Amino acid sequence: MNDWTTHSGQARAWFEDLRTRICTEFEAIEREAGSDAGFEYTPWNRVEEGNADPGGGVRGVMKGRVFEKVGVNVSTVQGSFASDFAKTMNGVDPDNPVFTATGISLVAHMANPHVPAVHMNTRFLTTGKAWFGGGADLNPPIPYEQDTQAFHARMRAACAAHNPTYYDRFSKWAEEYFYIPHRQCHRGVGGIFYDHLECDNDADFERHFAFTRDVGEAFLDIYPQLVRGRMELEFTPDEERQQLEWRGRYAEFNLVYDRGTLFGLKTGGNIDAILMSLPPRAEWS
Repeated sequence: MNDWTTHSGQARAWFEDLRTRICTEFEAIEREAGSDAGFEYTPWNRVEEGNADPGGGVRGVMKGRVFEKVGVNVSTVQGSFASDFAKTMNGVDPDNPVFTATGISLVAHMANPHVPAVHMNTRFLTTGKAWFGGGADLNPPIPYEQDTQAFHARMRAACAAHNPTYYDRFSKWAEEYFYIPHRQCHRGVGGIFYDHLECDNDADFERHFAFTRDVGEAFLDIYPQLVRGRMELEFTPDEERQQLEWRGRYAEFNLVYDRGTLFGLKTGGNIDAILMSLPPRAEWS
């Protein structure tokens, strides 16, 4: 079995660098809106009985004039899965259910309902196998076709640079994954979602890591453009109510169906970091 320690360190360093650049850009948007809001960073340590180095992460949250609440988390954890959860994970040896996971996760809930909320995450995991996963999807309370097309076009370009099949496969996967069965609706207008880009050797790692980096760069390129294009628009009380009801749907998905939420809860992650995706306000009609 390959020792993926060095590779995990490379991925971790890049996830943390991406976090820094995203947060810097989001704070710049707040400055443009006349706000002095900034991210507050809270380190946390994971606890696992019998594990001297279970890892941890840093939770970053900003509440401002444009970003009503945005969380950008990075974490690197390692340990053993509980036996029941181990059965659901890719490549786990039931006799030795060890894992490592490093990644970045972001959710932004915006003050103006004309500005789309967004989710992005990328990650590298190892069990008996090693793989990358992640994606980004746009979640507008008030959809604009121009914004939807721009977001998808940027994700399509990131995919096309690596594999001509990626965008069709991963956009369809996002459409299927980001669906709320009990509401019979999608939580947004999609994007891309991918998982199990497996690394059997160093060449696989370099190829899939390059794609994952481009997904992060695509997000950092397109999303601030969309925010700046809508953040000064006037909105009505009815449009704000529409936003709050939509946020309720978003919360339902994340609490009931989201894989990342389940992974964090099942591996002893920091509760505040896991639930940072929840909106600051929501309504249910």
